[in-house]
Amino acid sequence: MSTAILTGQPVPGSSLEGDLRSLGFDVRVASDAGDAETLLAQVPAGQRIALVDARFVGHVHALRLGLTDPRFPAAALPGAVTVQPAARQALTRAVAREGSVPTGGTALAVDDLADRLTAALDADGVAVHRPELGTLVAAVPADPQALDEARQAVAAVDDEAVRLRTAVKSRDGFFTTHFISPYSRYIARWCARRGLTPNQVTTASLLTALIAAGCAATGTRGGFVAAGVLLIFSFVLDCTDGQLARYSLQYSTLGAWLDATFDRAKEYAYYAGLALGAARGGDDVWALALGAMVLQTCRHVVDFSFNEANVNEQGVAAANSSPTAALSGRLDSVGWTVWVRRMIVLPIGERWAMIAVLTAVTTPRITFYALLVGCAFAATYTTAGRVLRSLTRKARRTDRAARALADLADSGPVAEASARLLSKLPAKPPFSARAFVALPGAVILVAAAWLEPYGSWLPVGAAALYAITSAAAVSLPLKGRLDWLVPPVFRAAEYCTVLVLAAKANVNGALPAAFGLVAAVAYHHYDTVYRIRGNAGAPPQWLVRAIGGHEGRTLLVIVLAALLAPTEFKVALTAVAVAVALVVLAESIRFWVSSQAPAVHDEGEPA
Repeated sequence: MSTAILTGQPVPGSSLEGDLRSLGFDVRVASDAGDAETLLAQVPAGQRIALVDARFVGHVHALRLGLTDPRFPAAALPGAVTVQPAARQALTRAVAREGSVPTGGTALAVDDLADRLTAALDADGVAVHRPELGTLVAAVPADPQALDEARQAVAAVDDEAVRLRTAVKSRDGFFTTHFISPYSRYIARWCARRGLTPNQVTTASLLTALIAAGCAATGTRGGFVAAGVLLIFSFVLDCTDGQLARYSLQYSTLGAWLDATFDRAKEYAYYAGLALGAARGGDDVWALALGAMVLQTCRHVVDFSFNEANVNEQGVAAANSSPTAALSGRLDSVGWTVWVRRMIVLPIGERWAMIAVLTAVTTPRITFYALLVGCAFAATYTTAGRVLRSLTRKARRTDRAARALADLADSGPVAEASARLLSKLPAKPPFSARAFVALPGAVILVAAAWLEPYGSWLPVGAAALYAITSAAAVSLPLKGRLDWLVPPVFRAAEYCTVLVLAAKANVNGALPAAFGLVAAVAYHHYDTVYRIRGNAGAPPQWLVRAIGGHEGRTLLVIVLAALLAPTEFKVALTAVAVAVALVVLAESIRFWVSSQAPAVHDEGEPA
């Protein structure tokens, strides 16, 4: 329960008290500033509290945006201020100061109290969020004429229409914007009116996608058609959960994690379903399925690393003033280029629509070929643009950005020990370009695995070299212009090595086992990203060490391939996949269920 304290003279005919109750507030009335202080002290410390000027006139949705958003410790509107427990002490001090100031009259003592408290919180260094209201009205009329004008302004705008429109993500792909959001927003409102939560809708989307994967796994034409239809419906629900969160302001760290994690789980489970269905028809496409997962995951890591490399110490993305960014801004001013550029990066809406249609009308092999070609083009386009922006960017990387990139690198005990020995490397070319320190070892590793026959010991030497170059890459802070490429290089090296060795084993079941291992490791890497995005910190170091780090896992898999026969190698891959999955999932679920991180809602990239 939340508490709202009304301050000032009540206004005849005002619906303010009822509006606040409809938003879940227990409403109390303060006769003066001292009374407000007393009422504030009576509210339990764990509750949200709001102080609202009784003269307030505005839309209910303006109050909802200003007073109920869980993401911000403190927020304010004209004539209203609210705090959550994190900012409670600052508000208590401000109210106490107001109560100690002598005033000329009881009624005037609380006029404009909410605005004065907002100013006091600002002066006290508290970050006070002020929502963008757009056409919504939030005002404190000073006289009857202003009151009449404010009420007319409220009547002129349908706040429910505004609420419904703004439930849709501000930046999305062409398919989502024009083929999903026009009706999914109404599904979101339907869910809100029936008390459903975004997390419940997210779970329904996951279950629908898993059923779609099961249909694809039947290998029949009817199963493929049903799989395509269900995949589109799963995506509709995927859009609905975010729109429901925005519509009802039900934001949470757990919800953002579930939404992002389930997106990957749905897509990769569907890949596995397609591969199983193809196998029933006598076509082995597991290598294509694993390749699609590797490519898509590496592409996401490029996006994540680039974004984290450009944040300041407060976690806010710094403006990019490079010529490439300026050109991008100019292109965005031309309507048709915006949609073309959003479509060619193959965001999740376009990607899932393509997969669904091709599943229904073609074969799994054709579906994966189209997916690989489309994702490869999109990855090349986005990575090239990010490289150009980085090369022409003048801003320096912050310590926070360097820490985030180091966490994304996922270095294990072998790299850690070697990095301490290599920390004296000169911080000048070529060692200052950490991406170019990491790249040669990664290329040699994958090439050795690819060119050497299964069971050769030469890739083991390449893996040892890879561990050394990986350690050298992270031995100094990742603050170079292109150092955000270090985590993607590590991901590509590890995933591709597992893929190549499983294919080289040429035994039934090796590629599915490799698919499971890469899926488990990729989950850990996505989990790391979402912890950092939610300001919850990286996974504990013991977890990274327990699962070996990227270089430790790579070395282990290569040694297993050198020591074991193909059939035994398949069993070993399965065992490693199960072990990594159990450890990573147990820690991840424990953390997110018990996390006290502040609520977030990450719009993210439409990929």
